[in-house]
Amino acid sequence: MLRLAGVYTAYEKWLTQQVKGQQMPEHVGIILDGNRRWAWQKALTPNDGHSVGAKVGEEVLNWCLDLGIKTLTLYTFSTENFERPSEEVNAVLKIVEEEASKLRRDQRLHSQRVRVKVLGKIDLLPSSLRDVLVQLENETRNYDGHFLNVAIAYTGRAEIVDATKKIVEAVYQGSLSADQIDEDIFHKYLYTAHLPNPYPDLVVRTSGEERLSGFLLWQAAYSELVFVDVYWPEFRKIDFLRAIRLYQRRHRRFGR
Repeated sequence: MLRLAGVYTAYEKWLTQQVKGQQMPEHVGIILDGNRRWAWQKALTPNDGHSVGAKVGEEVLNWCLDLGIKTLTLYTFSTENFERPSEEVNAVLKIVEEEASKLRRDQRLHSQRVRVKVLGKIDLLPSSLRDVLVQLENETRNYDGHFLNVAIAYTGRAEIVDATKKIVEAVYQGSLSADQIDEDIFHKYLYTAHLPNPYPDLVVRTSGEERLSGFLLWQAAYSELVFVDVYWPEFRKIDFLRAIRLYQRRHRRFGR
């Protein structure tokens, strides 16, 4: 086991040196998938999978800070996920609340000036969770060193609908004319309007599933997609580095 650990450490170091020598993605989005299937394989409860998965999320922020990746967006809970058994939904949201409370005390946010923003319909969340998330947003509002976005109670279709409603209201009130509406204007009404680069260079999905499932539908139009055949609780730094290496080997043409 010690020998395997040594091999893993050496391989991780080698991969890190490889990707650091190339252009790094500025914005990475990750779809956290596979907590329940990982738990079922190990004869555990879904809540066990979500708890272990939450710890991996803490590590991913470290990896991004170490590599100089400016923006990280994590898709943690969709609006469709509310249709799961209420016991599981309540447990997941409680874990998110615990992680958010822990994040408030995390010195990384202040030393690295990480701004935290929630993307989604926060009004659908329990009041205690909403309070913690709002406090976290307010305490980091003026930071611009890095950006951590947590997509919760989120779906890309709802985001686009919400933006459209706001634009219609602005036109109705006379602060915006229909002739002014273009892609740049539209983005100012999306959940990601606060970001210097709202468009993920790289989107990673764990668990082997190959779809976006509503994640940043507008913003990810030209993102490079990498699907990793590893459940989220088992997602390691070498998996993350491999995804970045794949991104770096691709030639991005943006339709040109």
